[in-house]
Amino acid sequence: MLSINKYMTGIKDWRPLMLLLSVLVIVADRLSKQYIQLHLMIGDAIVLVPGWLRITHVMNTGAAFSLFADSASPALVHRLLVAFSVFAVAILGVLLYQSGPGFSRISIAFAIILGGAIGNLYDRVRYEYVTDFIEVHIYTYHWPDFNFADSAIVIGACLLVMEMLRPPVVDPGLPTRKI
Repeated sequence: MLSINKYMTGIKDWRPLMLLLSVLVIVADRLSKQYIQLHLMIGDAIVLVPGWLRITHVMNTGAAFSLFADSASPALVHRLLVAFSVFAVAILGVLLYQSGPGFSRISIAFAIILGGAIGNLYDRVRYEYVTDFIEVHIYTYHWPDFNFADSAIVIGACLLVMEMLRPPVVDPGLPTRKI
């Protein structure tokens, strides 16, 4: 069985590759949104799995799950969402850099969250809304429409949670302290 670690040892700093991962998420997000914008009118849908999954062109002027979309002052909401997104992108960039030069689940998580955040920020700045298109139904429950960037953010957050819940690795060569 081939071990990926054998090939990873020659790379001293993985951060440029993690930034490339962020760029790949951004490109995938942009291409998917452009495809939807070019091929589906707003509100139109394509059923992929009847009763479960549709591709629907939606303009989301709010935050996640369309929060604040029906606000009395949409311009203020837009400015706050852009400001929050810029702040989040800056923090994620710092966290990605501080995750160190090594290859880790945490650096992957930060990279894909960063890519997703930039993908949605681009939409907010360019169009003043985010294009959502994945619509999921589970029996009578309708999940709010989302996009590729949202998926990347959720997957990255799940990776972070999994990493936090993972038991710490104990080096058998180090003495242990009893409390």
